[in-house]
Amino acid sequence: MALVLGIDSSTQSCKALLVDAATGQIIDEGRASHPGGTEVDPNAWIDALDTATDGLIDRADAISIAGQQHGMVALDEHGEVVRPALLWNDTRSAQAARDLNEEIGGEQAAVEATGSVYVASLTATKLRWMRDNEPGNAARTASVMLPHDFLTWHLTGRGRKVTDHGDASGTGYYSTRDRTWRSDLAALALGHDVELPELLDPTEFAGMTTGGVRVAAGTGDNAAAALGLDLQPGDVSVSIGTSGVAGMTVKNSVHDTSGLVTGFADATGAYFPLACTLNGAPVLEFARRILGVEWEEFDSLALSAQPGSGGVTLQPYLYGERTPNRPEARGVLAGLNGATTRADFARATVEGLLCSLDDAVTALVDATGVPVTTIQLIGGGARSRAVREIAPEIFGHNVVVPEPAEYVALGAARQAAWALSGQPTPPKWAVPATEPGYARKNTTITDRYAQFREATEGWV
Repeated sequence: MALVLGIDSSTQSCKALLVDAATGQIIDEGRASHPGGTEVDPNAWIDALDTATDGLIDRADAISIAGQQHGMVALDEHGEVVRPALLWNDTRSAQAARDLNEEIGGEQAAVEATGSVYVASLTATKLRWMRDNEPGNAARTASVMLPHDFLTWHLTGRGRKVTDHGDASGTGYYSTRDRTWRSDLAALALGHDVELPELLDPTEFAGMTTGGVRVAAGTGDNAAAALGLDLQPGDVSVSIGTSGVAGMTVKNSVHDTSGLVTGFADATGAYFPLACTLNGAPVLEFARRILGVEWEEFDSLALSAQPGSGGVTLQPYLYGERTPNRPEARGVLAGLNGATTRADFARATVEGLLCSLDDAVTALVDATGVPVTTIQLIGGGARSRAVREIAPEIFGHNVVVPEPAEYVALGAARQAAWALSGQPTPPKWAVPATEPGYARKNTTITDRYAQFREATEGWV
């Protein structure tokens, strides 16, 4: 029996799954935490990787790493880390994003060149921020990598630097149309030429560990999740993790001039456009903490309130926002009155989070022209009973909840199994899920949320 090891190096932790390459059955697993914050020493990821994979690597026939997208890992000419990595959710580069959009010729030109408007999450904007605020570090930077690239490089002996098209497409210096680096745009961002990793196709191997285990190309976390879920045309994955992400697999590159949808590549040679929010499951945690209850009671409170939460609306932009692009925004609660209850607040939190994600789904449909057939709800936030039961009336589509699993790590494992097999398509693995839940869209809730969202534009 061939075994593959899929690794998810996410914002919060490193998860490793040892999987049967033929069936997708999980044989063993490991986990380790990452430091908090929006900038992290990449060497901490290596420590977590070592802990999470202890006793697993030598049992695998192939390994693949999926990592949080966009993070800037700057290395000097000796391969040493120049400064802590700026992560996707670090919004200090918001002005740098505006500057790059202007310098490239406007948002339309940025979309044509890279598939995306520059926003604070993209790697290029973090390079520009470093150029403007830490010129010494910028001058020392000889190469730049993404989190999964850095870990793959480490596992394979720190020789060949590689990445894949899926993760590369989230940098702001990659052409989704031509499927190649735009090294000129990396230089524009940083202020000088910089080494970029070699681009690998989905089934190529990056190298071997010191123990002789083959290491696949790897990819970004969202592309890996799509591979783990085996998304089909019309399926939209809605992930409620640290952030919120709506994505679908399409055949052609997407260039959304609104800037709401980033036209990324996927991990199979196709494309995986995304609409992302900065606010996911932490919104639920915020409300649970304010109410002083455990999760079961939070869900019961939310479900005991009537749809519409007694007129209470939460704009859940606690950490700024990306869809719409409001990096300086904050959360706002409206519609309170003397009869508002704790249950109303709990439900308003769930409805506000789901309405924000519905904005992302709508943006995705508008950009691709592909109608939704099914919403696949995943991530830590999908474990909330209130989220699962309220979601159908917010989205107005069939909603299925795949069995809770580490789909990013499973997608990485599936990529490793695919590379190992030598076949033209990935192996078929079962994805257990709930029966579809459907409800007519509650436009009273979604329209009120939309009106409030527009009314608060420009607020900090």
